[in-house]
Amino acid sequence: MHAFFRAATALAVGAALLGPARAQPADEPAWRHGLSLFGDVKYPPGFKHFDYVNPNAPKGGAVRLGALGTFDNFNTVVAGVKGTIAFGLELIYDTLMTPSLDEVSTEYGLIAESVRYPADFSWVTYRLRPEARWHDGKPITPEDVIYSLEVFKTHSPMIAAYYRHVVKAEKTGERDVTFTFDGPGNRELPQILGQLTVLPKHWWEGTDRNGRKRDITATTLEPPLGSGAYRIKSFEAGRTVVYERVPDYWGRNLNVNIGRDNFDEIRYEYFRDPTVALEAFKADQVDWRTENSAKSWATAYDFPAVRDKRVILEEFPIRNLGRMQGFAFNTRRDKFKDPRVRRAFNYAFDFEEMNRQMFYGQYQRIDSYFAGTELAWNWRPNDEPREDDAAFTAQPAPASGLPEGLEREILETVRDKVPPEVFTTPYRNPVGGSPEAMRANLREAMRLLREAGYVVRDRRLVNAQTGEPLTVEFLGNDPNSERLHLFYKPALERLGITVTIRTVDDSQYENRLRNWDFDIVTAVWPQSLSPGNEQRDFWGSQAADRPGSRNLVGIKNPAVDALIDRIIFARDRAELVAASRALDRVLLWNHYVVPQFTYPKVRTARWDRFGKPAKMPVYGLSAFPTIWWWDAGRAAKASARQ
Repeated sequence: MHAFFRAATALAVGAALLGPARAQPADEPAWRHGLSLFGDVKYPPGFKHFDYVNPNAPKGGAVRLGALGTFDNFNTVVAGVKGTIAFGLELIYDTLMTPSLDEVSTEYGLIAESVRYPADFSWVTYRLRPEARWHDGKPITPEDVIYSLEVFKTHSPMIAAYYRHVVKAEKTGERDVTFTFDGPGNRELPQILGQLTVLPKHWWEGTDRNGRKRDITATTLEPPLGSGAYRIKSFEAGRTVVYERVPDYWGRNLNVNIGRDNFDEIRYEYFRDPTVALEAFKADQVDWRTENSAKSWATAYDFPAVRDKRVILEEFPIRNLGRMQGFAFNTRRDKFKDPRVRRAFNYAFDFEEMNRQMFYGQYQRIDSYFAGTELAWNWRPNDEPREDDAAFTAQPAPASGLPEGLEREILETVRDKVPPEVFTTPYRNPVGGSPEAMRANLREAMRLLREAGYVVRDRRLVNAQTGEPLTVEFLGNDPNSERLHLFYKPALERLGITVTIRTVDDSQYENRLRNWDFDIVTAVWPQSLSPGNEQRDFWGSQAADRPGSRNLVGIKNPAVDALIDRIIFARDRAELVAASRALDRVLLWNHYVVPQFTYPKVRTARWDRFGKPAKMPVYGLSAFPTIWWWDAGRAAKASARQ
């Protein structure tokens, strides 16, 4: 979950509210109940419910979830720009469409009952359901949708980038809203507009209980009006937020909602320290936990409730997401502009020894920006059988060591702007794991640093021309990350680099990121199976200096920009895969990050109080608590002292 053209966008949308209805072509495109980027949708019009839900799941009970950090904001528009947004806030809002969890990049109507777009993808029209309502009973209108796009594009840099090609939104019928794009060919735009969070214009333009006019540009702890299955019941700022199911929710009987949103109450308890959060789970103060620590997964779950099966440990495979996680350099700083310096840092990172000592051998080294998907430059089919939908019965061809076919054709268009290794050498991370290997790696790191103009003087690595020492600060907001930095630190110091480690609270961390005030941070960029407009926010030149963007590295590379365009405007799946693999190689060979590690499953622990569907969705991970439910019988046993 990406400020382009803020003023222009506000003027365009404002003019659309006053302007004439959009003229439609004579050959009107057909209305659709669902959209997919990969062909036909699985479920026909009027389907009863998704296959992966229990349509008879009981309603009731409560679930307690843990959250790290704090919160001071319920205004989703300025999330990531101002304040820290509360967990679970998405529960109170509906979107135009909602995803299917057993199809890839497929959505069905939620607020919108139908959608249509032309063959050239130059615009899209959504028709709203007449029964769609806010929690105060007022109807959801095209004006609400237009207002939502306007305020997000004006005040949310990330979403402004995501929807940068949407130049106009207008009411084109009593319940119709049409979005016009700045050009044809962007296949993703009609569908991703369905992900737009729709806000109540009348509420945000009104006044609070004290008569003060609400401000969409400011943080707030006033519970906002929503339209979704839940609303905020109560909260303690920074500590707890409780959501309650809305009994007369307008969409409770829609086919896309059958079998989901089963809990009467969803509660988030905040913890400042991950160790305290784990102990709270073990003490039965939290019902469900997603475990991100390999050490904790290996050592912290041998307690009585696990042994007597009152606590269930379960891993869910990740089939729909890829990722890059790494130590990200701030290349806005001169010391990190040379790719040889950045590559030297990779040679100093002994992943194999870290994995053995700290992670119990659980992790795999990341070597792709799309790791875990067929979009990776080095993708190989795994041996695990998959219940994939029809769109993936024919998988893209496995990648080879060097670019070939359409991928090479795409790379040839930017040959003069990319490192030559892109065409000649398959990317590999340095391999450590033994004293001999690390000595060799550090020698290579020193060679690269010398080439980049550094020398060792008095045991310190300094710039040969200026005499300035090479120093680096690892910035983080999680105390657990300190042990990674401390493991990495000695190898860098052997090269003469001065290393400091700083852990700050969430607010300070976010402020420093927004101001680009860091040397190196650990960053994660999640990737779907259908990358598109978000790639501009991740790696695009226009995002490099925009506060709030995900281009933490500060990449300004014309080859990267061109390859992002090939992804966004891909005409079919084959071109999308080839362009993604091409971008992958170029990002890797520029050494923008030191890749870290990944794990192909989600580790979870839960008190055994819940039921789940017999057939879980292929692409839904755990889908908790969305399609789970309270099981009174299990709950009684889990709560019993044994």
